[in-house]
Formats: sequence, C-alpha cells, structure tokens
Amino acid sequence: MAATFKPLSRRRSSGRLWTYVPMSVLAVFFLFPIVFMLVASLKSDHQIFADMDSLRAFLPVGELSFANYAAVFDRVPFWRFLGNTLFVTFMVTAFGLIVNSMCGYALARMRWKGRGLVFGLVIATLILPFDTTIVPLVYLVANLPWIGFDGLTPVLETGWLNTYRVQIIPFIVNAFSIFLFAQYFKSLPKGLEEAAAIDGAGWLRTYWRIIVPLSKPVFATVAILTVVTSPATWNAYLWPLMTVQSEELRPVMVGVQYFFQLDTAWGEVMAYISMITLPMVIVFLVFQRAFIQSIASAGMKD
Repeated sequence: MAATFKPLSRRRSSGRLWTYVPMSVLAVFFLFPIVFMLVASLKSDHQIFADMDSLRAFLPVGELSFANYAAVFDRVPFWRFLGNTLFVTFMVTAFGLIVNSMCGYALARMRWKGRGLVFGLVIATLILPFDTTIVPLVYLVANLPWIGFDGLTPVLETGWLNTYRVQIIPFIVNAFSIFLFAQYFKSLPKGLEEAAAIDGAGWLRTYWRIIVPLSKPVFATVAILTVVTSPATWNAYLWPLMTVQSEELRPVMVGVQYFFQLDTAWGEVMAYISMITLPMVIVFLVFQRAFIQSIASAGMKD
C-alpha cells in the first residue's frame, strides 16, 4: 500500500493551530486582571463585591456608569500628578537613552585599558536590588549640594529633597540599559567603524551618524524598559513617596494612597488605576515588534 502524506499546507495549518491555541488561552488568562479592573471601574462598590463570586465580575453587566472616573478628579489633582509623571518620565528616558547608549558604545566598540573591568563592575551592580540601597541613597540626596538662584544671584543650597531633580538625575544612568546597548552594538559589523574612519569620521560622529540609525530596536526596548521599570518613571512609588512631600511634585502612582486615607472606594480605585495603566499598555502594543527584535538579538556577539 502506498504511503499517504498530508499536504504541506495542511501540516502547516495544524502546526500553527497547536501553537496559537495555547498562546491564545494564556493571553486570555493574563488579560483577566485588566478586564476585571476595567469592568469594576464602571460599577459601584456594592455591585463589585456582589459579582465577585461569579463570572459577572469580568462582564460589563448591571448598572454601569462613569461616576467613578468623575470622582477621581474630585479626590486627587489627577492632571497635576499626570503632568509630573510625564515630565519626569520623559527626562529620565531621554537623557538615559543618550548617556547609557554612549556608555554601551564605549564598552562595546572602543578599545581602551580596563574596559573589561569596568563592564564587569557595571554588571555587578545589577546584583543589588534597589530596595537595599534606597535608605543610603535618600541620605545622600538629602545632603547633596545644588546651585540655586536668589533672583539673579547664585546661591549654594544643600539637599535635593522635594524637587524634580531628585526624581530625575539619580536614575539617568542604568546598568541594565548599558548592558543591552553594549550587547546590541557588539552584533553590528566592525566594518562600519573602519569605513567611517577611512572617511575621517571620529568616534562621536560614527556613533551618531552610523550606530544610532542602525540601533532603533534597542533604543525602543530601552525606552520601554525605562518607562516601565525605572524607580522614578511611570510606576514610581517608593522613591517619590520618600523624597517628595509636596503635592505639586508628586507622580500618579503616589496618588493611589489618596484613595485609602478615609473611606476606601474600590470603584474609584479601579478607575484611577485604569487611567494610569492603559497608556502603558498602548505604548507596549505600539513598540512590541521592536521590543521583541531587540531582546532576541541582545545576546548576540560579533
């Protein structure tokens, strides 16, 4: 009896089915918290707890309204908190991309004595979690000098607490960002610098005109990681809570504690968290292709 074979297109379809079905199930499973958050933000506290023992907690059923969203603006200065967060996040991310990419370029492409030792020390700093260094870091920034101005006269001040600079400057340099840049730059052909050197380009011009345009995926990845994971950007809570007391300078995550000071309104909490979560979800969806591409190539070496 002659052997029978499945058509190639059918085998491919079957393989894709076994790949996409489990992935889809996992995606739906991980979306449950976000769905619950969005649905609960439209319900009253009584209905939230009444629906908790059934699938109604994940369904937009019952009396729905945007009253919780309106109440958010009555309880906290949301736009002020959001503006502070956007400003700090932009400054940390923008300066971080410049400084960390230059450090990664120097460690990956330039030849100088002690480069391996410096790179090892940078990697070693990743061992220490931020929570173990936050107390001495607060003491340090509380005693650092700064040049202020009394009118047009420069005045030497002491302490960075309760300022924007305490939320920005300590977090511009990031060891993991330097590592990602260095690993990505190592994967680029060495002939690029050689050709640029023949044309008379120096290190800085080579970095800006050749390396940066070819490294958009890693720049996108570092930008996303900085926005999401830095102790001073979008998800910042502990650091600004300890160093910023003025309501005029606080970020959005610190605003969550305002909802637990008197009577806790869980619908308002869900509405507030939805308003600060959805922008990050949108940013990731926009840059996910570059993010995956950079992570896949981060371990490559020349």
